[in-house]
Amino acid sequence: MKRLQTFTPVVLATILVFAASIFVSQNSFALGILDGVNAAKGSGQPTELFGAGGVITTVTNVLLFIAGALSVIMLIVGGLRYTISGGNSTAVTAAKNTVLYAIVGLVIAFLAYAAINFVLTSLAPGSRAGFTNV
Repeated sequence: MKRLQTFTPVVLATILVFAASIFVSQNSFALGILDGVNAAKGSGQPTELFGAGGVITTVTNVLLFIAGALSVIMLIVGGLRYTISGGNSTAVTAAKNTVLYAIVGLVIAFLAYAAINFVLTSLAPGSRAGFTNV
């Protein structure tokens, strides 16, 4: 019985503190979800998914830039391999294949840019996707 008597004031005090905190902090519940999102968002962050400054446009532009740059680098490597081959037929064939695959990679990168630009402008009419953030 003694244990119940010491436990009851602690429980009662806890309930009173919790109830008082609910009444005191009612103004903080007036904030909406967007207020929390705007508070968590840093300055200079994009706010749209599509459009010229959108997240998807920026990501695709960066990925296409990387793919195009790698294709150009491989084109240069293939040319160097062709120059260094010294007439060895297997080395010449490997160098030609490197150049061919690099050109195919460039063509695919350009076609991917055109396809993504077409899709983004279709999803967000009136906006123009492009290399605005790269």
